[in-house]
Amino acid sequence: MIQRLCRRQDDTTEGIMLGIWPPRRPESVDDYSDVLIPLEEAHLHSHSSRSTRAQQHVSQNDDASDDGSGVAKDCDDEGTSMLEMSLAEYSIEGLRREVRKGGKGEKWTPYEMKSKLINKAIQDIGMGSYHWQLFAMCGFGWFADNLWMQGVSLTLPSLSAEFGVSEKSVRYTTSSLFVGLCFGSFFWGVGSDVLGRRIAFNGTLIITSIFGVASALAPSWGWVCVLYGALGFGVGGNLPVDGALFLEFLPDASSSLLTLLSVWWPIGQLTSSLIAWFFIANWPENQGWRYFVMTIGVLTFVMFLVRFFVFQLFESPKFLLSQGRQAEAVAVVHGIASWNGQKTWLTEEILDAVVDGTASRPQRTPPTTNIIRNKLAAFSSERIRPLFSSQKLGLTTALIWFCWATIGMGYPLFNAFLPQYLSHGGGPSAAEDGFSSQITGDTYRNYAITSIAGVPGSFLAAYAVDMNSPFLGRRGTLAISTLVSAIFLFLFAQLGNSPSSQLAFSCVEAFSQNIMYGVLYAFTPEIFPAPVRGAGTGVASFLNRATGLIAPIIAATIPGDGATTPIYLSAALILAAFVGMCLIPIETRGRQRL
Repeated sequence: MIQRLCRRQDDTTEGIMLGIWPPRRPESVDDYSDVLIPLEEAHLHSHSSRSTRAQQHVSQNDDASDDGSGVAKDCDDEGTSMLEMSLAEYSIEGLRREVRKGGKGEKWTPYEMKSKLINKAIQDIGMGSYHWQLFAMCGFGWFADNLWMQGVSLTLPSLSAEFGVSEKSVRYTTSSLFVGLCFGSFFWGVGSDVLGRRIAFNGTLIITSIFGVASALAPSWGWVCVLYGALGFGVGGNLPVDGALFLEFLPDASSSLLTLLSVWWPIGQLTSSLIAWFFIANWPENQGWRYFVMTIGVLTFVMFLVRFFVFQLFESPKFLLSQGRQAEAVAVVHGIASWNGQKTWLTEEILDAVVDGTASRPQRTPPTTNIIRNKLAAFSSERIRPLFSSQKLGLTTALIWFCWATIGMGYPLFNAFLPQYLSHGGGPSAAEDGFSSQITGDTYRNYAITSIAGVPGSFLAAYAVDMNSPFLGRRGTLAISTLVSAIFLFLFAQLGNSPSSQLAFSCVEAFSQNIMYGVLYAFTPEIFPAPVRGAGTGVASFLNRATGLIAPIIAATIPGDGATTPIYLSAALILAAFVGMCLIPIETRGRQRL
């Protein structure tokens, strides 16, 4: 523990010198010398083996008490056989058989086989304090995403009133945010595959907080749009990076926690709505929205401080392995074991022996003059081409990107302007040339209630995605929640002719959409192999943001009062996404993540 704290102090000093960049000091197994155990003793410390033995012990006791000594002896023999299988598994030959399972035979690449070994080592360590702290730290990214997405929406009425912008024209403000989100999601998503996960993890929140606070001081509507776009560049990287990062540290048995990570998203929306309700509803319109934006900007900065100074993030072992930094990948697994108070059997020698002596690529630092050139080259189409390496993966990639694109346009057509829809009280806008300033506390109260209704959706999603049912799992849960979202959007537009009916329909909509987004953000990174996982999720998120950029333009230029037509269009787009989801040929429940 003392060694770890001293090392953290050195890393923090270096981190301050490098700004948002993480410490450069490579991980080393020498820092965690007390966690390594011999391979032949691994079954005594394995989390999965302990769970299996406990289940066998309970089963044996139950059978012995029910059926007498004869059956008990049979159970003992069966337990001995299972133990022998466990012992055989923890040998070079046993591990070699394990990593070649799955029907591909000798077609597994050295990277894939070593990834399987890392998966097994992490599974044997089990969930622990490091994973739960990482759950919270990655949750900050999801929290910040919807905190600002909904925060910008909640400032539209005040911006319209203060700067004299019409209700329909002020919707272009959201377009500026989506411009930043587009560039941010692609840059940070692909960049995490090139530069590493830690840089994006530390950089996104600090950029968001700086420009978020600055936007509260904007002297004009134009400056508000510019600064919203800049903060969007930061916040746009949170979801693709944090989801992929968390997935690569999770034990397979706890993969549903990736879906549960989405619970931070509606909490971000709820927090934003409550802060807006307090400030915007109780201060003058030219001050309330500024206090509100300043507050969530400072809150984002506090989350960055916790991430950077309090929590020690290990680089993803899958990223390190894909870069040929095998020694560091092994050291990270040792670090997780140390943090969780567990042991591990993983070594470089075992990795190489299991894949028949394949050695890790040597680590060579490129000349200073070539660093930038090499980094830019890694952003080429070479990062995208592997996503279409087979017909099945290519079809899945195309369909999942289609779903992200249609949802990206459909979601903001409704949600980005929900405060405006709620303020109409069920009827068309009474002020087409300027936003009617009849925004009361009831509007923000109803928005807060809608946000609360969405929170249970994430918990239901985390439960449903692992259910062994043809209608649930990843694809089924995703498709059903998307269909429900489309149906209630149609109902909102057709029957939402009173504040109470609008509130009821928007609550159900929030609940189903949080299930939809929770599963979508978990399902997407599971589909892609780790070397291009950031690229696959980054492009998906980019398409989501790019089509979201078009949504405010449509909402601002669509003929009529713009109170119902955008909602019908939103419902049609979400329905199209449902069709695409039904055609996806891959179900990732229970599958190895390479």
